[in-house]
Amino acid sequence: MVVYKTEEEIDIIREGAQILGKAHGEVAAHIKEGITTLTLDKLAEEFIQDHGGRPSFKGYNDFPYSLCISVNSAVVHGFPGSYVLKSGDIVSIDAGVFYKGYHSDSAYTHAVGEVGPEVINLLKVTKESLYLGIEKAVAGNRMGDVSTTIQAEVEKNRFSVVRELVGHGIGRNLHESPEVPNYGKRGQGLKLQSGLVIAIEPMVNLGSKNIVQEDDGWTIRTKDNKPSAHFEHTIVVRKDKAEILTTFDYIEKRV
Repeated sequence: MVVYKTEEEIDIIREGAQILGKAHGEVAAHIKEGITTLTLDKLAEEFIQDHGGRPSFKGYNDFPYSLCISVNSAVVHGFPGSYVLKSGDIVSIDAGVFYKGYHSDSAYTHAVGEVGPEVINLLKVTKESLYLGIEKAVAGNRMGDVSTTIQAEVEKNRFSVVRELVGHGIGRNLHESPEVPNYGKRGQGLKLQSGLVIAIEPMVNLGSKNIVQEDDGWTIRTKDNKPSAHFEHTIVVRKDKAEILTTFDYIEKRV
């Protein structure tokens, strides 16, 4: 069942999303060669708790960490751990905040040190596809309009969209209806209405779209072991222009 949010609920999600954006900024300031991904996880957890929220992911279906940290060929749901970031890596930081009964969710993929031009372009195109998809998230459009726009931008640049993983509704639950695919057909799917809060999250591979799950039961990796990028915003559908509730401002001030 699709649950539309009241303006009061949207205000709470927006407040929580500011905490989330600032937590992303705190993590971004520490992404550099020589730091472990577990250190980044601890920084985020402490920041979110110190600002009145709690990490949405920790304990979700027994997920043991506050962040999903996915390096290089890991697409999503990577475990923080002893891995030490090095120049040439890309690292996706996916985080959620639970605040006053509501969740927000966003992700950003960072380059560490010197990264090759093809991978830099992968990050650029994935992020651009997110914003192009958001432009279509207006009342009266269909979900397929969002999905097709993302897919077209990605494939125009000769990258591939992961099919098995999708964005989602969000609110009192971290994952709600509807699903938000990153591929589809224009004019098809759910008709979008004002007050629908969704997380749009392109997951884009440098090589093939095919993925595999690792033995930890969580980490999703590209089958060909080529890099993957992931960007995500929580947004609310409006009449003329979608409102982005999460923010990358604190990240981009730090990096």
